[in-house]
Amino acid sequence: MERCISPLCGENLKVYVVKERSGSPLSAVKGFLLASHFGPTVLVVTISFILASTQYSVTSSLRIAAAILAGQFFVGWSNDLIDYPLDLAASRKTKPLVAGLISPRALKRGIVLALIFAIVLSLLGPLGIRGTAVHGLGLLSATLYNTSLKKTIFSVIPFMISFGAMPWAIYISEGKSPTLWLCLGFVIFASAFHFLNVVKDLEWDLKQGINGLPQRLGRNKSIAIATVLGICGILLVVVKWSQLTK
Repeated sequence: MERCISPLCGENLKVYVVKERSGSPLSAVKGFLLASHFGPTVLVVTISFILASTQYSVTSSLRIAAAILAGQFFVGWSNDLIDYPLDLAASRKTKPLVAGLISPRALKRGIVLALIFAIVLSLLGPLGIRGTAVHGLGLLSATLYNTSLKKTIFSVIPFMISFGAMPWAIYISEGKSPTLWLCLGFVIFASAFHFLNVVKDLEWDLKQGINGLPQRLGRNKSIAIATVLGICGILLVVVKWSQLTK
């Protein structure tokens, strides 16, 4: 069945109409995992579990990680759905929607379910109302990146907000405040990741009109900034760790 696949349908934009395709259940699973940006998702969820384990039991930490995982699915899947018209026009076969591993309709359903699970698991888990509110702020920031900010000079700000919010979501639910160096570390490493992660798709992004801060600076400057930020982050962690272990 032919249908409009762009979430921007109805606006004065060029919309691509394609036939939805469906494959085997195995290919669908692969498509959902790829659309979630699986590598970064695993990294974020692992970090959330490690951080949570400093404040909670293993079981509670796993519940927090599950809520973060659902949130990461929501962010990754919505990003791929929003980018689908551009990816389709550029014939980016590495994208699961373009490759036909999953359909836009299935991905939309997954996005709704992921958001519901992210909120429910947060509310009913150790994060509680306060932690859920902060988690929601991180998801909102990431959504703003997906929908608009990634094309602007402010593209790094959602990374700073969303990842800077993680320690707050975990600590505030325990009635505590994370240390400044911990939050700063998350912000620094998240910013470095943004500059470095964009490099691999820089040419594609420029062709598709995605002109975030790294794209405007170019490959070499982005790598340089990511390197400096990474070094600063490592030095911060090493210095604070040595102070804590004295």
